[in-house]
Order: sequence, then C-alpha cells, then structure tokens
Amino acid sequence: MSRALNALGRGLLHRLDPETAHGLALRALANGLVSAPPVPRDKRLETKVAGLTLPNPVGMAAGFDKNAEVPNELLKLGFGFVEVGTVTPRPQPGNPRPRIFRLRDDDAIINRLGFNNDGHERALARLKTRSRRAGILGVNIGANRDSEDRIADYGAGIKAFSGVTDYFTVNISSPNTPGLRDLQSAENLEELLKAVTAARDASSNISGKRIPIFLKVAPDLDDEGIETIARSTAGIDGIVVSNTTIARPSLHDADKARETGGLSGRPLFERSTIVLARMRRAIGPEMPLIGVGGVDGAKTALSKIMAGADLVQLYSGFIFRGPTLMNEILSGLIETLDRDGEDSIAAYRDRETEEWAARPLTA
Repeated sequence: MSRALNALGRGLLHRLDPETAHGLALRALANGLVSAPPVPRDKRLETKVAGLTLPNPVGMAAGFDKNAEVPNELLKLGFGFVEVGTVTPRPQPGNPRPRIFRLRDDDAIINRLGFNNDGHERALARLKTRSRRAGILGVNIGANRDSEDRIADYGAGIKAFSGVTDYFTVNISSPNTPGLRDLQSAENLEELLKAVTAARDASSNISGKRIPIFLKVAPDLDDEGIETIARSTAGIDGIVVSNTTIARPSLHDADKARETGGLSGRPLFERSTIVLARMRRAIGPEMPLIGVGGVDGAKTALSKIMAGADLVQLYSGFIFRGPTLMNEILSGLIETLDRDGEDSIAAYRDRETEEWAARPLTA
C-alpha cells in the first residue's frame, strides 16, 4: 500500500512547479507524512570510511535538504548517511526563478539554484536540536556569491558546524556560482585546503574529535584536472565525485536541454562514473571516494562501487523513484551478496575501475 500511495503522491508532486513540489516534500517529511517499507539491515552492508561506521554505503547527497530541516527523517527512510547543505555563511536567495527543470523522459534535472539557503546561523540552530543517535550526518559548506574572501567562508563553515556534524564536504564544484570552480585549480586548491584543514584542526584541539573533510569535485574535469586534484589532497579524508555537469549528453527534451545550470540524474551516470574511476586510478587505493551521479537503483549503486567508490550518494533518483528507493537498493545489494557469497559490500570495490576509466568521455 505504501508503494501505491507514494507513487500517487509523487505523481501529484510532479504536476507542480519543481521548486514548489520540493518544498511540499520537505514539509511532508517533517510532518511524518512520508512512509516507506521497512528497510533491510545486513551487517555485510556496514561500511567504515574515514573513521566513520555507516550501516550501509548509500547516502542522501547535498541539495535535497539545503537548510538542515529533515536529516533525521531522511535517515529513517534507510539512508546510511545524510548530507545537508550547501550552507553559506550568510543567507542568500540564489538565482532568479525558474531555476529547476525536470526532464521526465530522461529522469534528469537541470538546476541553477545558486546556493540558495538560510545561512549558517539558522541551519546550526536546527542541527543543535537534532538527536545525534539518528545516524551519520554531513554538512556541505560553500561560499557566498558576493563574498570578498571565499576561502574564509569555507573556514567559517568548519568553525560553525564542528560541534554538530560527523563530516564536512567542501563544495567547490557547483556550476551555478560564477568562478567557484576556479577553486579546483592547483594554486587555489592548495590555499583552500590549508585553510579548511587548519580550521578543522583548531576545532579538534578544543573538542578532541577530528572531523573528516571531503572535497566535492565536478564531473567536467579532464585528465589533467583529475591529476591536479589527486596531487592536492593533503589533510583531507575523501573526495566526492561528482557534482552536476554543464555537459549536455543526448536528451529527449531539446528545449529544456538548452537551459543553463547543472544536469543531474540518469544522463550524468556514465560521465560521473568514468571520472570516478579515473580519480581512483590517479589517487590510488587508500583515499576514500564517494560516487555520486545517476544512482537510481541497486545496479547503478553497485556500478559506482565497482568503479572505485567506497560510498555512494543520490538525490535525483529519489525525486523520480520516491521514498521506497532505499528499500529497493538495499534489498538488491543484499541479493547480490547472497548470490555471490560475499561477506562484505566492500569486496566489490574497484572490480571494474580499469574498464570504466578506459571509456571515452563524451559531451
């Protein structure tokens, strides 16, 4: 019954403007109106990354819960971890509407939101009231569009949320804040990572707890850019591959395909997985990688792991598949483990790294 009701609710939401629908979905979650079948739990899905122990390797990516309104409610749906944000020091409205476009025939979304969020103060107030027992939480931090010192903004994010998060993600890869991706260059990246790790270490000296920092990169990196990132990881604990893409693979809706912004969903899967595999090849076996882009079922989640990911995240897949998706993914992963006689999901990591890395990147 919950599957039918959720399908009906999803159909009704998809008749609305995407941003209005998203707001209603958040309110439904906050008020306990979203149901899902019981989530299977299996010790073989447990994953340890950067000192964190997660019940399963599948998380909610940043962007769904920008303002830290429903992290615990998302964890109840079965996510192994939830990442809120992107949060900037000061509130900002983002880019003008319309700024989200559904491409239903492609199971894709184009957005040019531009880090619209309530700012550090309000997000922090919400996170201070949540139960830490609910599960693993990450905070995705960014810089204000009009900031005079973007690197300082990231340091401020580390300082603000160190007492309420299990890990940080430093987002320098959104295509919707002009100049933000310039922070992926070697010189800028070195300066940024020195600042955020120094801020983290300062908070660690006070709390006695070292919080992992992940770096979120774009899927539009070429091989030189991947090598630059791989050489610039001092002090960080993992890399998230990847954000949305400015590329436009073949899409059914030609009019919406011309909209500016970042593309996510099923068409991003191949590009993001190739870049993930090339990052794994460049950086070696030790650095944790989080695979994001086009995950919408057990098969795509497992493909990310086989390409080199320790963890995977999704967002657009949740929009198109609904709250039963986590049950379907985890059930599928358990069936695979049973079929193959494996005792850990980590056994699949890197099995197809070279095959994915060898694939050509197309527009």
